[in-house]
Amino acid sequence: MPPYFEHKSKVVYSKFEYVNNNEDIKHETVRECLKLLGIKDGIEIYHHSDLPAMRGLGSSSSFAVGLFNALYTLLGKEVTPDILASDAVNLEQHIMKQNVGCQDQYHAAFGGFNRIEFTKNDYKVTPIDKGELEKYLMLFDTGTYRVASEIAAEQIRRTPQNVRELDEMVDLVYHGEYLLKRDDYKEFGRFLNESWQIKRSLTDKISTPNIDRIYESALKAGAIGGKLLGAGGGGYMLIFAEPEKQDKVKEALGGLIHVPFGFENKGSRIIFNNGI
Repeated sequence: MPPYFEHKSKVVYSKFEYVNNNEDIKHETVRECLKLLGIKDGIEIYHHSDLPAMRGLGSSSSFAVGLFNALYTLLGKEVTPDILASDAVNLEQHIMKQNVGCQDQYHAAFGGFNRIEFTKNDYKVTPIDKGELEKYLMLFDTGTYRVASEIAAEQIRRTPQNVRELDEMVDLVYHGEYLLKRDDYKEFGRFLNESWQIKRSLTDKISTPNIDRIYESALKAGAIGGKLLGAGGGGYMLIFAEPEKQDKVKEALGGLIHVPFGFENKGSRIIFNNGI
């Protein structure tokens, strides 16, 4: 910052922060990213989002990946998607001590429609041809939000009791990929419903009576399947319905915000760099 200002760094999101020491930044992700990359100089960071946080869209991990990408570029370093993803996982899991998985960070870094397989020390990203899947998907805000880490903590605690259900959900991934290769979208919708029923059984914190009512209303209006996005407890619900039935689904869920969307084929990327 020029010497005309009383502050050294400025961070703008839903709040405005003006500090003289980057360690005094209250936004935990920003503060810890700067610390990890050794950035002590003054900096201005502006964060804008099209949709609100804590809705199951992976916004927190996407922000971490994007911020790392911008800061590496500021330092004159060009890094690969796997570095961005692993840095974000390390930040959220080990430094910020959040109960989060790895999928959101890798989705944000790589982009596209993929099957991502994780082992203890490795991962594999396999692009999948989604065909016309997009035509069948609708996104609705349930009107409730939650802290994903708290919901995930309960799922982690109950993992030993849910091994069979978790194995079934893994098998459904490969079955879903098989259905997409056959362009069998209606069956894919039914499989999505089956997957959601298994997931909501993992803990009573994943769904709520209100979320169940929303889902049942969509099915009665002609939807085939769907699921709550993210850890559960609230946020956005993805509904699977044939194009000719979607107007009726919208009418049935008229009190909810419908969010049109499309798949992003690229991951986090720098859209402007003046070379400094």
